Amino acid sequence: MGAAMTFSYDPLIVAASLAMAVFVAFVALDLAQRVATRDRVMSRIWCTGGALVTGSGVWAVHFVGMMAHSLPVATGYSYGFTGLSWVVAVLAAAAMLFLAAARRLAGWRLIGGAALVAAGFIGMHQLGMMSLDMAPQVRWNLPLFGAAALLAWLTGTAALWLFRRRRDGRSGRAQQFGLATGLGLGMVGAHYMGMAAAMYAPGSVCLSADQLGGDGLVLMVAAATVLMQVLTLVTALLDARVRGRTRDLTHSLEQAHHQLQEANEELDRRAHLDPLTGLPNRAFFDERLNQARVGGMRKLAVLFVDLDGFKPVNDSLGHAGGDKVLREVADRLRRVLRTGDTVARIGGDEFVVLMEDVVHTADCTAVAARILDALARPFAVGDPPVHISSSVGITIHPDHGPKSALVAQADAAMRAAKRAGGRQHALFESHMSSNAHEQLSLQVELRRALECGELVLYYQPKIDSRRRELAGVEALVRWNHPERGLLGPAVFIPVAERFGLIGQLGQWVLDEACRQMKEWARAGLRVHVAINLSAQQLHEADLVERIDAALRRHGVAASQLLCEITETVTMEDVSTTQEVFGRLARIGVFIAIDDFGTGYSSLSYLRRLPARQLKIDRSVISDLETSADARAVVDAVVRLAHALGLRVVAEGVETAGQRDILVGMHCDELQGYLFARPMPADQLVTWSRRRPLLGRG
Repeated sequence: MGAAMTFSYDPLIVAASLAMAVFVAFVALDLAQRVATRDRVMSRIWCTGGALVTGSGVWAVHFVGMMAHSLPVATGYSYGFTGLSWVVAVLAAAAMLFLAAARRLAGWRLIGGAALVAAGFIGMHQLGMMSLDMAPQVRWNLPLFGAAALLAWLTGTAALWLFRRRRDGRSGRAQQFGLATGLGLGMVGAHYMGMAAAMYAPGSVCLSADQLGGDGLVLMVAAATVLMQVLTLVTALLDARVRGRTRDLTHSLEQAHHQLQEANEELDRRAHLDPLTGLPNRAFFDERLNQARVGGMRKLAVLFVDLDGFKPVNDSLGHAGGDKVLREVADRLRRVLRTGDTVARIGGDEFVVLMEDVVHTADCTAVAARILDALARPFAVGDPPVHISSSVGITIHPDHGPKSALVAQADAAMRAAKRAGGRQHALFESHMSSNAHEQLSLQVELRRALECGELVLYYQPKIDSRRRELAGVEALVRWNHPERGLLGPAVFIPVAERFGLIGQLGQWVLDEACRQMKEWARAGLRVHVAINLSAQQLHEADLVERIDAALRRHGVAASQLLCEITETVTMEDVSTTQEVFGRLARIGVFIAIDDFGTGYSSLSYLRRLPARQLKIDRSVISDLETSADARAVVDAVVRLAHALGLRVVAEGVETAGQRDILVGMHCDELQGYLFARPMPADQLVTWSRRRPLLGRG
């Protein structure tokens, strides 16, 4: 090949080019994650900006490396080829980042893509070498140049593969620095190997010596490139931080949404299921009945199932034993029904079955017979096992009437079966319908009464026995019937419970009581008001939330509201009662156990329930003057309640003798006709100003 002009390298500039190469590779690896975003607009922005930054960085490494290449003649770089080499470097970087953002890049696509990137950077290198306008022209050591091209291709392949790993987040910062060092060495190695392949003839001169060049230019290029890389890296880190926070926020929102869905599903489940047995409740049953369709030979049937002799089970085994029996009854009913039939628990020991796609009456009687047989088998609850039976009433639509009458008619048929001795089923007949028709008529009228404002609250005072003043009132609902006059709750509350209206009725009572408390407060009377909750209301999933909302809506303190729940209902499902009592107590509502003395409360249950009052039933109070046993019972109840931190209210006080005995026993509050009958709201303010209250009839 002949002699060639000798050249040398400035070690400081070589070291600077290597450091720049590692830094550029580090930033490029970080950019690989940015370009992989699913947002196409952001991906294109990062590809464009990243191409400018990465291409400029690689070009600067090459340019600084060129300046480390010292020839024994004055040198400079032509404007045209230097600028063109920068453009090619940016295009090659754009191709590299575009490939890094591709969804699929493996096998031949990876090899081909790396070859394209390597060709771009080799082209940049050659254009950079051509910017040294030497005369005579440079000659090339082809094997060495080929090795440089191979190293560039290997470096490009490694870069693309590593970019894929980085976009999937598979390496940390320490690993990223190590990978960047490897890529930087490959980049610088290919560059200096390519320059080493250039051979200059002795006596060569640089025709572009008077154009670009000088130590100042080297420093300017290096500083500008480092600044650009730093800004890009800071931007990428900020973007990563924002992405991380966005991911965390998205994850939190997804978790919150999931939890909200679960909460809604749980509320929906609780709103439609009986918590003791897990069977659907009356609300769910009514929905299914309304949605059920008939057509052709297909009919609907409702079976009303009532247990015979269930009360003695509770009396002998307690409510825990009774609950076990009810759960077993539910399981047996599920097993004997047809696929697609619906069974629901609508009362203490009352169940209803909806049969769809009924063709023959025999289909219903066959299911009823299976129910009777299943419930006649002993229940392994006590020792000896418990034996009960059941009565079943059957009615069919459209044979026996409209769907709205089915439950009432099935109930009437069940009662006929009980009157016949029980342990049998009865098919509805027209002569059974007198009570059913009356209940249906009352149900329709009651719905109208709720819509038309025919209901009214009366208030019966409760007297503080020590201070002899008004302690509170009990709200009692009345129906101002347009034809039958003022009706008491005993007439229409059972109808409301049987036909699923008790929830709507209870909500009206709650709202009206809260409204009235606010109105009394404006008149200068601050008084506690007690309302009664039924068993069905106790199982409404959103009961506590609705009570809280009503108090807030009317601006009434929760401590002014007292919810009374009968002892029988309280003990019917202790776990549900305990949960609801606890939630009511947490919002500040007081709880009272009503009609105490008529059921079979356990002392351990009373200790677990956050009640504030016990109301002794009027049936116990009525015998105070004539029965020593009654006095002993009341005295024991008062002492027990006070030991548990409960106030005691005696209801049904009608004589001065009863009053005096109760005051002597330190009963806290008295309620009854001796003091006042239930009265409209507008009369209570005037009545409350009477002094003294204790003893006034």
